Amino acid sequence: METLTVLVVLAVVVVLLFDYTNGFHDAANIVATVIASRAMQPVQAVLIVGVFEFLGPVLGGTAVANTIGKFVHLEDLPAAFSLVVVLSGLSGAIVWNLLTWWRGIPSSSSHALVGGLIGAVVMAAGQDHVVWGFTELFGRGHLTGVTKVILALVLSPLVGFAAGYLIHRLSGLVFRAARPTLNRHLRKAQYATAAALAFSHGANDAQKSMGILTLALVLGGRIDTFAVPTWVMLACATAMTLGTLSGGWRIVRTLGFAIYRVRPLHALNSQLASGGVVFAASMIGAPVSTTHVVATSIMGIGAS
Repeated sequence: METLTVLVVLAVVVVLLFDYTNGFHDAANIVATVIASRAMQPVQAVLIVGVFEFLGPVLGGTAVANTIGKFVHLEDLPAAFSLVVVLSGLSGAIVWNLLTWWRGIPSSSSHALVGGLIGAVVMAAGQDHVVWGFTELFGRGHLTGVTKVILALVLSPLVGFAAGYLIHRLSGLVFRAARPTLNRHLRKAQYATAAALAFSHGANDAQKSMGILTLALVLGGRIDTFAVPTWVMLACATAMTLGTLSGGWRIVRTLGFAIYRVRPLHALNSQLASGGVVFAASMIGAPVSTTHVVATSIMGIGAS
């Protein structure tokens, strides 16, 4: 088997491994509140989240994949060398994901992926091979390249905080005279909001892997233009889902019903705010960190 073919196969394996670790790493963000508020049994929550994690990448389009796959350009380099650069960036992101998971440190897989790829490209090929996007932003007011990625990663937690704050304020006004029996209906509503959050997470995070894998296929000469193949979409959706299920089962085994009880309204509002922000970002091709958006939406709810 020729070297280029080996590198392409290795790229597929490494991208899917990153996708798996991404799902595994972020599982707690998706299922913790719905379990803690007693809206679902732990096993039930993990299964429902798994289904919608798969549907997100399949039905969520490819806008984020296009953003991630096009903020570096390596086509002028030898194919084998360019694939090694991509593999180096991915490997750095995977190591960071596993290290932070092992140490119990909250971390963003998205930041790790973007930072790892930029670092590898700059070190191996120079900064001219990164699409920074500064000229397009200041010259034409157009967001593209690294500028778009960084703005999305920086601003999305702030939007998550604001969304959590406003939604909780509004719900507090609407339900200020509600009876305690309302909690039963709020728990049922979390079937929809938890599913929406899982769908949004899959649509945004798995698309990052789709973009990198499609880039690797272009660099390896397996496809001519940057267009996400159906098999790439399905493979990344499957890897993300398996990672989320594995991480979710770990949460169930570790915490189960011993997890701290969260009020149903807090959990519902957190899922609604973070799911809405991540979904909107996916539609405009903005890669965001679900970890950070969920965390700041909870902070916004607490601040309200």
